[in-house]
Amino acid sequence: MENWHTLEPFSPQEALTSARAAARADVTQRTIINWSEAYGLGRMIAGRWRISRVALEMFLEGNQMALACYLAGDREDPVVVGYFAKLNVPINFDRSPHKGGGRVWS
Repeated sequence: MENWHTLEPFSPQEALTSARAAARADVTQRTIINWSEAYGLGRMIAGRWRISRVALEMFLEGNQMALACYLAGDREDPVVVGYFAKLNVPINFDRSPHKGGGRVWS
């Protein structure tokens, strides 16, 4: 497994269940989990798969450069910021799991 920074820091607004992600992508849950393992679209949290809405959208659109930036933990790249804005997901620049905040798009 790669050193991906998917859903880091964790944001409930960014996370999808594997069922919701599968519905969004029009594939099975098993496919979403396979994609998550292979391409870093999600990770296990408390024993359940959570999929990044942002990473999934980048993957579905074939934007490999944006996905690479996202997986590397870059939340300030303009293209990555654009995906967060498009999906109305707040960006939390503080990587501490105990802090709130983040930029909210309207």
